[in-house]
Amino acid sequence: MKPTTNSTLLTDLPPYIYGTTRLGDDRIPFADRVKMAHVAMDSGVWFHTSNQYNDALRVLRVAFDEDRAKVTKLIIKIGGDSIGELRNDIQKNLEPLGLENMEIGQLCLGTGALAHDFANGGECYHEFLKIKAEGLVNRFVLEVFPWTSITALNALKGNYPTGIVDGYIYYLNPLQRFVSNELWELLNERNEPQIALRTVAGGPVHRLRDVPGAAWKEYLQHRAVEVAPVFERSGVENWTDFCMRFAFSFDNIRATVGSTSHAENLTEFLKFSKHIQPLPAAIIDEITTLQQRWSDETDMKAELWSM
Repeated sequence: MKPTTNSTLLTDLPPYIYGTTRLGDDRIPFADRVKMAHVAMDSGVWFHTSNQYNDALRVLRVAFDEDRAKVTKLIIKIGGDSIGELRNDIQKNLEPLGLENMEIGQLCLGTGALAHDFANGGECYHEFLKIKAEGLVNRFVLEVFPWTSITALNALKGNYPTGIVDGYIYYLNPLQRFVSNELWELLNERNEPQIALRTVAGGPVHRLRDVPGAAWKEYLQHRAVEVAPVFERSGVENWTDFCMRFAFSFDNIRATVGSTSHAENLTEFLKFSKHIQPLPAAIIDEITTLQQRWSDETDMKAELWSM
């Protein structure tokens, strides 16, 4: 039976959430990264972070300790191959930040035993409720990649996450839609709340297409070749604006997460997150058709973590 309550989930999220990946980039002076964290804190935006982002948590801890009144709500990546490992990872994220709980835990279950338990309606769901009851995590969203789409798909078909997992989070931008075609259709059929990661796909589409090395993987350069003409036909002048409008052309997208180490880019993200207008239907149809093909031809055949 199709759930009837999902449309009310995650409705308090701001349209743009600040990704902290670049705060862990040690090529940037530490003090500059702390300063950038303060700029984001001053804006009032939510943060998305992880202990996987090099020393990003240390940067955030310094900024947080300097102004605890401006510590905002966080989505934090948490993972493991068992509930014990998941609980350990929760503490490995909270303790460095000087926090006692997180607003949203991004469940990074991979392909092991915990993912199998999730897909089959196992004991993990009772454990998730315990973690919530203990006040460690207020809400959960499930991270999805092409190679983990089957986990979410099987769980959803069994209705196991309903009432426990509040939504799904994955790469979604004009060049990437990191869920399988079947899962994409089911998520939207069921009105499941979704969060789009990697707002601008790594940078302006013309740069990804034309500048050698700008696209960190060759497949992104090839996709930029196909998407650039669509972007040009859209009449939208700014790539960030285009990407924001793309994400929010889908009814169930609650927020998009984009990372930057530059204050001017954060200003742009925030500017275009106000009064977002969906892209023309014809433009969306062109890109979704491309993404359906890419999913079958490339994404679903990719080795784990290769994209």
